[in-house]
Parts: sequence; structure tokens; C-alpha cells
Amino acid sequence: MAPRSCIKCQSSKAMLKRPKTQEQVCRGCFFTLFEEEVHETIVQTKLFKPGERVAIAASGGKDSTVLAHIMTTLNARYGYGLDLFLLSIDEGIAGYRDDSLETVKRNELQYGIPLKVVSYKDLYGWTMDEIVAQIGTKNNCTFCGVFRRQALDRGAVLAGANKIATGHNADDVAETVLLNILRGDVPRLGRCANIITGEDSSLPRVKPFKYAYEKEIVLYAYYKKLDYFSTECVYAPFAARGFAREFIKDLEAARPMAIIDVIRSAEDFTFTSASEDKLPQPRTCERCGYISSQPVCKACVLLEGLNRGLPRLGVSRTRGRRGEKAGLHPDVERVATAQAVSAVKWTASGAGGSKEAQGNSNHDTVEVAAQLGSSSSVAHVPAVVVSSTGQSEGDGVCASAGGASAAGLPEEARADLGPGLAGCSAAGAADNDTVLG
Repeated sequence: MAPRSCIKCQSSKAMLKRPKTQEQVCRGCFFTLFEEEVHETIVQTKLFKPGERVAIAASGGKDSTVLAHIMTTLNARYGYGLDLFLLSIDEGIAGYRDDSLETVKRNELQYGIPLKVVSYKDLYGWTMDEIVAQIGTKNNCTFCGVFRRQALDRGAVLAGANKIATGHNADDVAETVLLNILRGDVPRLGRCANIITGEDSSLPRVKPFKYAYEKEIVLYAYYKKLDYFSTECVYAPFAARGFAREFIKDLEAARPMAIIDVIRSAEDFTFTSASEDKLPQPRTCERCGYISSQPVCKACVLLEGLNRGLPRLGVSRTRGRRGEKAGLHPDVERVATAQAVSAVKWTASGAGGSKEAQGNSNHDTVEVAAQLGSSSSVAHVPAVVVSSTGQSEGDGVCASAGGASAAGLPEEARADLGPGLAGCSAAGAADNDTVLG
């Protein structure tokens, strides 16, 4: 039987079948189709404006690496006029993030755009390895997702970005829709399929890969021979998102367009005015000034639990003394200044001592002095800048290259998908192991 010709150019041999459309195309046509579809998404949804400074959330994995490649390519080809740079978060996961950051540093040279790295240790005084040692592997993704999302915003603000572009793909969006349905999370369900979150704020997030299939991203990276990190996060197997991922993959196997159908359905969701009235309204955290749907943002709640030696304070449903809600310490004093948001001070009395801190958004760090009896210790934690995305946003995704089903991919590319379907994807979670705002 003679080899099939590419359905597009009719002149070259078909090298692959597109997972998204089942079209048999040659390698060159696949590259063109993939790039043009992303360009069409960017143009039709008006993701960017000329002159904007855009932070590309870079983990070193397949999604963010392909995103960096595509954005630099399209920016040059179509004259978007964007000032691009890579923004990476160092969560402090030995044997994983330190290695992936080396890939991002190579990407910086390969694509000719600058790199900014922000670490959990500098921002919060904790690494993920230290947090896991305290909390275990059951709720560690909750901490990582919350801290990562806020860290991306902080890094972007410090670097003067106008937008953050993340590598969330169609599979990620469909999985998040499913998770929010299962959780009955109406606020996030109403916005998780949006291609732009925080559109009216000073730092929106955009998803150029919203309609791009994960398998096609892997194929693009494989055939383009892009330099990316393919090792799964050591904590990813404990993430609940893996179950939703498996279900979405089963749907895709039965009908490839199922992923897009899930996204389109979420886009068409409508909510009654009564349900919208019950949605939490955006506000700023009373402690750090970061946007939140609660008086105290999730990051501050989690961080307080860690610093007080009660790591489950922000993730359990138990209540503390005096019956207050878990994580919301009763002795909180907020001193408002003329600059309100730019300076925040709080005093929280703990077991045997007190903690005092003051922040200013004009500086990178604030000092937190904890007095326990006659001793004291000082940690450096960056001041939080009021941002467009935050606790009111949806789940985040931890950075990983694993997760896609290997069905239909070249044998050599299958290893790049990780050992299973429980991996997370590229860029930033709420109570969670999960994704997207």
C-alpha cells in the first residue's frame, strides 16, 4: 500500500495523525497548523496589545518551553510588539526544580529573552521540601499551588509585567472544568474556562494554549527537538488531579473532540442572578494586601500555620481556640496608614510570644520578627503587592512535563510524558493540587 500523502499540501508524505482533528499531515504542515491556530486564538481573543511587557511562566516543562518558542516566533513573525521575558518559580524541590531551572536558563539563551527567578524561600521563608516535611504528602499541593500563584504575581509585578502568559492547554482547562463540577465550586466554574482572568485588573493572566491539545504540544516539542525538562514532580503522584486527568483521557480516546466540547460547554454556562449574588467579592487581604475573597488570603493563612508549628491550620476543617475559623487568628491588628495597601502591620500572639511584621509594597522584602520568650528570630519575606489574580482565582497547576496519554505518539516521545497520568502541568492551585484561575 502506497504511503498516504499529507491532507494539506498533498505533496509530502503524511508523518503523523493530529490528535485533535485526526488529520494525517506531514511534519511541516503540522508545525504551520499548530502555530497558526495559536496565532488565531491570540488575535481573535485580543490577548495582547503592542508594547505590553509579558511574563511567560516558565517551568522548563513541555508546555512552558513550547509556549516560549511559539511566543517568540509569532512575536517576530507577526509583529506583536511585545516585550517578552521568562518568569520562573523555584519552589525548593530537590532533584526536580533545581534541574528544571537549568533547562529554563538554557531557554533564556536559546530564545534571547531575559529570565527572572523568584523562590519560595525568599518569598515565604520555606521551601516545598521543608513544607512537605511538616505537612506530609496529602495536602502539599495545596501549599504549592497557593504559594506558586502568588509568587508568579509578585515576580511579574517586580519585573514590571503587564500580563502573565501561562502554558495551560486544552486538557488542563477541561480537567479543571470537571474538578470544579465535582466540587460544586460555582465561583471557579464560572471563570475557569476564560482565556483571560483578571481582565479588568492591572495584571491579567492569559492562556494562548487554551485550545491546544497536550498531545500536540508534545509532538511539536518532539519534532522541533526543543530543549525541555521531562521529569515529573516528585510530589505529583499524590495529586488528586490525576483522577480527573485519566477521565478526560478516556473521553478523548472515545471521541477526540471531547476535550474541546467540555471547554465549549463551560464557556456557555450561565448563572442566575441569585447565584451570582452569593459569589465572594474580590477584596484585599487584611494582612498582606494581596487580592483575596476572604478577609485573610489563603497564603497568609497557610504561612501562619507553618510559622506557628500548626501546618494543617489552613487545610483542615478544625477550629482553633475561642471557636474561630481555622487559620484566622483572633488577635490580628491591622494598622492602616495613609497608603493603606502599601503598608500593613499586624500583631498575632501565639503560644508563648508574639509576632510582628510590617510591609511596604515599594520594597522587595519586609522583616518578620518572632519573639518567643527571651529569644527572637528574623526571616525575610517579600512584601505582597496588590495583584490581579489570587485567592479568588481557580486552582493552579504544578509544573511538570508528565500527564498526557502516550497513545498515538511516537515511541521516542512517549517517555517524555512521564510514568503515569497523575502528573501536573505548567504554571500555578487553591485547596489543591490543581489549576487555572
